[in-house]
Amino acid sequence: MKNYVDEISAKVRLEEGSVVIEQFLLECYFSPGISTKELARRTLLPIPVAAAIKKELVKAGALTQENGTRCSSAGTAWIEQELGYGGLNRSLYLRLTAGDADWKAELADVLSELQEIFRLRPQVDVRIDQSKCTAETSLRRAVLCLKQQTLIGKRVLCIGDDDLVSVSLGFLLRKLFPEGHSRTRIDVVDIDERFLSYIGETAAREGLPIQYRSWDLRNPLPEEWQGHYDCFFTDPPYTLQGMTLFLSRGISGLKKRKGAPIFLSFAHKSPEFMLAMQREFVRMGLMVSATFPRFNEYEGAEMIANRSQMIVLKTTDQTRSEYADAFEDALYTGEVKRTLRTYRCQQCGEAVYVGFQGDVPTIEQLKNQGCPRCKNDTFQLIEKKSV
Repeated sequence: MKNYVDEISAKVRLEEGSVVIEQFLLECYFSPGISTKELARRTLLPIPVAAAIKKELVKAGALTQENGTRCSSAGTAWIEQELGYGGLNRSLYLRLTAGDADWKAELADVLSELQEIFRLRPQVDVRIDQSKCTAETSLRRAVLCLKQQTLIGKRVLCIGDDDLVSVSLGFLLRKLFPEGHSRTRIDVVDIDERFLSYIGETAAREGLPIQYRSWDLRNPLPEEWQGHYDCFFTDPPYTLQGMTLFLSRGISGLKKRKGAPIFLSFAHKSPEFMLAMQREFVRMGLMVSATFPRFNEYEGAEMIANRSQMIVLKTTDQTRSEYADAFEDALYTGEVKRTLRTYRCQQCGEAVYVGFQGDVPTIEQLKNQGCPRCKNDTFQLIEKKSV
């Protein structure tokens, strides 16, 4: 069966990437008879560009033009078989993805099941910055993934998963496909064997499409794990190094295409820290697509007022991992507070001491103010020691 997305991407060559063509097809699938103007509005494309895409999809046989635009029988079959929408509870999907959706009411039974699973999960290990995300928050993340059209028929990666997002994604899929679904794959990488075992036992018992792998993210993902995923979730250690490392590992796992979403949960931080975060996004070639303050809720996490934000990032043609090799810096909050680290400016070679007893207290502050000699903001760790 032909791949309409690849075929039209080769002809139109959108700056937005091929994900927009897939979204275009899905809009026609769920809203048969849709106008070109409405297609342009929903895909955020100029009307002439939307018209050009529609013309090519009609020529390819995926769409027909009759009382508006709709999928042909061939286009419908491709979406259901190749994209994985066959057997979908269509009315539930449309209710969940509506702008004013009351997803908690729609998924009350799913949330009730998850709350029991979350109650029995392993205790968090604060030494590696784990915290107890609520079942409602975990399911909210899954619904966001669905709304971003990166769940059904996709490969999803969870970079660390003490929040059991993989389980919530699996339960949501099961609700959406009452007769079963085999096109989605969810993979988890984590260093904590307790959570991996719990996720694996839950997936086996509930019939969820989850695979898990034990891995220390200080090391690069193995080559066979790289370049396969459509999106990833991460709630990393709330240090600049932790965020950048977890994003780097997730980026290496993504397919090489523009517009792939990254779901980053992170504490609300000071303006200085947020500026440093945004510098890292730019350095890695990521764009901020959306920010949801107070999106995540945690049990007993008073240090962050029990809340954190959700930042949806998107890849571009400049996206790359900041850390491609083994990571040797301090990673977790406790490590950062206990170490004195020496960084070398990659432009002029100036050495700067970072830490409680150093020239600069934090790496984010150093990157914001730049090298004291040349103002460059790129540094290499050359030494660290406990203090």
